[in-house]
Formats: sequence, C-alpha cells, structure tokens
Amino acid sequence: MPWQEIWTALHTRPFEPFRLLMSDGTTYEVRHPELVMLGMRSLHLGIPARNQEELLYERAHILALSHITRLEPVDAARRAES
Repeated sequence: MPWQEIWTALHTRPFEPFRLLMSDGTTYEVRHPELVMLGMRSLHLGIPARNQEELLYERAHILALSHITRLEPVDAARRAES
C-alpha cells in the first residue's frame, strides 16, 4: 500500500480509528495516530497496554507497507460482524 494512503488516514480530522488488513490475514487497529511512525516502506505501530490511558506503548510491531492490503474504519468492521 502506498504510504500516502496511510498518511491521509492518520491526518484526517477528526481522526477516525481504522484497521490495517495484512496479506496474511492479520489485522491491527490504529486507535491513536500518535502511536504510528510512518516510513516510505514500513510503519512502526505502538500497541498500548490494555488498561493504559496515556499514549504510551507497551510493545510495537514493524509492518511492511507492501503487506498491507487495505484500510477499513474500525466502526464499519464492527457493523459487518453484527
């Protein structure tokens, strides 16, 4: 996926949480744009602790942009599951 598409999703105001769908079927939710560091070929996604209110990450994933197949709004995904 081109980095520009992700950049646009991260900078939409008001921010709308979205899900990254990977080529292997894995999904990652982006709820805080502050926890994403976007590069030209990869992104670093911070995963906050479950009970953490502050924007601090507990662990992080490095995702290759070439393996991100699409973005979808988190709310749309929940409606489809119902």
